[in-house]
This record gives sequence, structure tokens and C-alpha cells, in this order.
Amino acid sequence: MESQDRQCQVDLGNLMAFDPLYRFTPPPTREEAAQECLRKGTELIQAVADVLFALPSTEDLDGPLVQLPPPTTRLPREKHIPRSKPPTKWEQFAQKKGIKKRKKSKLVLDAQTRQWKRRYGYDRAGDDKNIPIIEAKESDEPGVDPFSKRKAEKRKRVEKQEKNRLQNLKQAAKVGALPSTVQLAARALPITGTKEPPKKFTKQELESTAGLAGIATASGGKFDKKLPGEKPAKHSGKHRKFLPVVEGSGIGAKEKQQSDKILKRLLEKNSHDILNVDKAVSMFNVKEEQKRRKQRESNSSSSKFKPKKKAFKKSTKKSE
Repeated sequence: MESQDRQCQVDLGNLMAFDPLYRFTPPPTREEAAQECLRKGTELIQAVADVLFALPSTEDLDGPLVQLPPPTTRLPREKHIPRSKPPTKWEQFAQKKGIKKRKKSKLVLDAQTRQWKRRYGYDRAGDDKNIPIIEAKESDEPGVDPFSKRKAEKRKRVEKQEKNRLQNLKQAAKVGALPSTVQLAARALPITGTKEPPKKFTKQELESTAGLAGIATASGGKFDKKLPGEKPAKHSGKHRKFLPVVEGSGIGAKEKQQSDKILKRLLEKNSHDILNVDKAVSMFNVKEEQKRRKQRESNSSSSKFKPKKKAFKKSTKKSE
């Protein structure tokens, strides 16, 4: 639809306005171009507002509500149409055998406690940690711990599932149908034919990296446990040394000298801004004069109250 005051095409479905007769001629300066864009944008927004407020509205607690008409302009997609994800090996096998996915119940009867428990998660049914006794079979080898054997089998199953999951991600990345949530994770996967294989590190590089990782703590690896055969990190340069903050002889005195040197350099550089020499000299003279005056007054007052010593003369008697 077109607004009555201006020849603008308004699409209320997309809250968009367009002036087909407008031709933009670039002004000589950047400020004038910005002012022209701001003026034309204000005009188009005003055209959308005029048509929008002319529609019938209903009152609500948040204010008037307006039902927008369907959009007349088809906007292009920002992203490409998502491709279909290739089926996994299990999906191919299930489709071949006619296996259909059915919804399972969340609760399962536990054979040990004879109670209904969760199928997965905490306190689930058939948990290996809650099985105190495992019945022996004829095929079991003597001297083998059944609990450790069960843990090892479970670890193998988890590793196999993780390997299959990564393989499925590689196949999806080759087709280009990888979900956006795992695109960053797939960049680290070495996929044959689509990405260069990862660089192989040498033994020296691995030892240096392991040494640097071992001291990447607040204490510099001083209190960390060392692995058997671990070597210290190889640094190309010298270690950085920090001076102590305690004053005293040796390194502490050296740090104090460095601080005094930096402070003196700053005062010499900005003395005309932060220090008035004439005023400082006059204030020093005044303070010295006041100090000498107080000292004279204290001396005079003490001399008044000081008891005088009597002078005794020695009498010499003449021998007759």
C-alpha cells in the first residue's frame, strides 16, 4: 500500500517502507551524507507509523494492539536451506531390517531390589555400583575379578560409541549437512578429503609443551606433583626475576634505589606542573624562621626561671 502524504510503498507485514522515486546523490562531505540518510530514514519511518496507527486496534494492559496484515515482500534467506543429514549405520541397518523406533518407558523393574527405578541416570535400575554379588558362570576364568571385568567392558562400549559418533560427524561434514551446534567441534576433526591432516609434533616439541603445562600454575609448578620421567621446561630466554618488597640490604635496597630513581625522573620531567619552586623556597624559609623564633623564646623563658648560682670566694688567712 502507498501512504497518502508521501509516495512511499509501505509493507506493514515486514514493517518496511520504500520510496521508488528517490535517487541518492552523494554530498561532498561525510557529515552532509549522514544528515541526508537520517532525514530520509525519518521520513520512511514516519510513513510506516502513519499507516500503522490508521489500522483498528484493541486495548490491552500493555497498550493498544494491532493485527498486522500478511507481508507483500518476500525477503531472501540469510542461511542456505538445511541439507538432509545422512543416515547413520544403525539407521541404515534398522531401515533394512524393518526396525521401527518405539518410545520406551522411563521406569524399569530392577531385578536386584524388585522395585521400579529409572532406566537411565542417578539410582537407575541395574546399576553396577549397587550389585554386591555377581553369580559365577562356567565360562568364567578362575582368578578374574568380575567387577573389574564389568568395568572394562563398559569402558570399551563407551569408547566404541564415541568412535561411531565421531565417524557419523565426519560423514555429515563431507555432505555439508552438519548441524550448526557442532560446526565448531567438527573443525577439529581430521576429515579425509575435506581438510588437511593435523600436524605431527616432534618429541622435543611434546616434551617442551608438557614442561610448560606442568609449570602453568600460580606457584610455577613448585608444589605440583611430577610425573615419572617428566623433564623441566626448556625456556629460550632467561627466567624473569622479581625483586622482594621488604626493605633492607642487598636486593631490597636495590629496589628502593630504582623506585627513587623513577620518582626523581618524574619530578624532573613534570616539575613545572606539580611543583612551584619559588613558593616552596619561601615556605621553607618561613618555617625555618618560625623554628628559630620558637627556639629563642624557649631559651629565654628557661633562663628566667633558672636559679642563679651563688659565687663563693675563698678566704685566705694570713699566717701570723
